[in-house]
Amino acid sequence: MSSAVLDANDTRIGLRASARHLGALTRRNLMRIKADPESMLDALLVPIIFTVLFVYVFGGAVAGGQQAYIQYMIPGLLGTTGLNLAMAVGTGLNSDFQTGVMDRFRTLPIGRSAVLLSKIAAEMMRSLVAFTVLITFSMILGLKLTTGFLPLLAAVGLSLMLGMSIVWISMLLGMSLRSAQAVQGVSMMVIMPLQFGSSIFAPASTMPGWLQTFTKYNPLSALADACRNLINGGPVAHSATIVMVFSVVVTAIFAPLAVARFRKRT
Repeated sequence: MSSAVLDANDTRIGLRASARHLGALTRRNLMRIKADPESMLDALLVPIIFTVLFVYVFGGAVAGGQQAYIQYMIPGLLGTTGLNLAMAVGTGLNSDFQTGVMDRFRTLPIGRSAVLLSKIAAEMMRSLVAFTVLITFSMILGLKLTTGFLPLLAAVGLSLMLGMSIVWISMLLGMSLRSAQAVQGVSMMVIMPLQFGSSIFAPASTMPGWLQTFTKYNPLSALADACRNLINGGPVAHSATIVMVFSVVVTAIFAPLAVARFRKRT
């Protein structure tokens, strides 16, 4: 079936059919995870490894003790966990093109956006698993939910919102670069400065002036501050607004670019 025919079919697909396609493709992605449980290792183990390493290696130096550092660092770690998982989507999407999976989708009368949206839906579920593991393990180590359960859900929601906006960037990279290794390499170059040039692991006041400027405008700093105040108590409106505006803007810019790139490649 030619691309022109598929484009014509795309315009005739109604909302109900699109929802049905999205549900079927999301189930397919989840079944792939079930058939390959090792693909969940990053969601299950990385939060635990990050928590242990940073709490027991840097806790005493940064916050004067492990317990204080748990309350400081874990809320910010929600954001970096979502970012790590989000950026991995592009690698998997690139592999789908390389292995011919997308060639099969090309022959089906389905909406192009449903293929990408199903990736996001499956990634949301993976992220929720990772957040659950992170919070449960952190509570075992001593994390206290000072403000209660509902603010914690709000922190998870903000982290999920930012992470899912970054997925669009990741998918665009996955469709633009030639190999999964290249996608992974570029993703790391994006992730590392955002993670460590933020207030997630250490207060910005301890950093050099030039780095403080970068940290101030880093959306992960705003997310860390919002999650920290939601869990420990404090003003949330300013930092939460920054996160939501950033997420909406990133989605508005990169979602159409990713869909257009997907149409071009299929």
